[in-house]
Amino acid sequence: MFENISGKLYDIMRRIRGAGVISEKNIDEALKEIRMSLLEADVSYKVVKSFIETVKKRSLGEDVLKSLSPDQQFIKMVHDELASFLGDRDSGLDTGRRPMLYMLIGLQGSGKTTTAAKLANYLIKEKKAGKVLLVGADTYRPAARDQLEKLAASVGAQFYTEPHNDPVKIAVNAYKSLETKAIDAVIFDTAGRLHVDEGLLDELKRMKAAIPFTEILLVADAMLGQESVNVAKNFNDAVAITGIILTKMDGDARGGAALSMKHTAGVPIKFMGTGEKTDRLEAFHPERIASRILGMGDVVSLVERVQQSVTAEEAKKAEEKFRKANFNLEDFLGQMRQMKKLGPMEEILKMIPGAGAAGLSNINIDENDMRHVEAIILSMTKRERNHPEIIDASRRERIAKGSGVRPERISKLLKQFNQAKKMMKSFGKKRHNMPNFGGGFPGGMGF
Repeated sequence: MFENISGKLYDIMRRIRGAGVISEKNIDEALKEIRMSLLEADVSYKVVKSFIETVKKRSLGEDVLKSLSPDQQFIKMVHDELASFLGDRDSGLDTGRRPMLYMLIGLQGSGKTTTAAKLANYLIKEKKAGKVLLVGADTYRPAARDQLEKLAASVGAQFYTEPHNDPVKIAVNAYKSLETKAIDAVIFDTAGRLHVDEGLLDELKRMKAAIPFTEILLVADAMLGQESVNVAKNFNDAVAITGIILTKMDGDARGGAALSMKHTAGVPIKFMGTGEKTDRLEAFHPERIASRILGMGDVVSLVERVQQSVTAEEAKKAEEKFRKANFNLEDFLGQMRQMKKLGPMEEILKMIPGAGAAGLSNINIDENDMRHVEAIILSMTKRERNHPEIIDASRRERIAKGSGVRPERISKLLKQFNQAKKMMKSFGKKRHNMPNFGGGFPGGMGF
């Protein structure tokens, strides 16, 4: 979602890097462009003003202008201040006591119900919470409670609601029921409105007064833009939120909400939702996001995704085949499936340092094409997968019919496969110069 702001800031940083000598004039020109980029990205004016003033004050100091690498010092300073505005440090959930009680609040349509299930999934898998209870206290949106009940079942959580329309009563009774249940965490899904109103805030205030919540988390749509400032302020003034979860980060929002909301509310962004599935909730790391915005990639997050998706045994086998270039279409298919587990290819490319400079971050990966590749390989015999060099014209015709593509597509895949194999062989010879991705990184990226 940071494409607009990232592309412009990356260009500014690239020009600064090539300037050689940094002067007050260089810095003023760069900051003017940064200011315009942030405003165009829907960052609030007050936040932009504060950010620019802070960077300018620091960048005109002797530690930058008189340093050996002033361009690098300036870029680092912009990165550090951007990370500071996004959050001084990583801020995880408060999980210090049992039961953990989390209330999700926000406007209608912000994604609270889906986020409740994502948070439950996170607590179960990442925090080893044995039993999680989801409470359906949204009595306004039709079918909200039915949706939450289905989502709870899908992530292995329990569900609680009552057949009436008093959300405060439902929440309070759910809390009282914990006296007879061994529950580790409770997530309260509350109602939203199209805009912040007194009725909504009064309900939230009464819930807060009756229940000792561990955290009150504002679930906010990343596409809110300038309105995000008012939303964060109103909710924070009413119930003192403890953190923010940004949703729809995989959309085409300009990215301004991330900077504006944290600065306005003075509370950390704790998570970001990057898709509809219940496992698409990522911890928010300010430094990593700052690096992404400036086009520096995010290798740490990439490595974490790999480690979550690839077992040590799979990584070892992949590394061995990578080193020896002993790679066939069976392995190619396996590697492609592993890559799909990491998430959309567009997201993965943006985590690779220098992808922006190479134009890779704007590449549109055709998921249908990946499905065609899978269909083609599955239409081959085991011998053909292990020895693709035996695939002649008649075999291509048979495989094409089995996979629903033209024979030319088979030839294209075989050419791509051979190119990937040559690249792997070359990398294998230079393995001592390659980064270690925590036990091996799948090498079949040539499709």
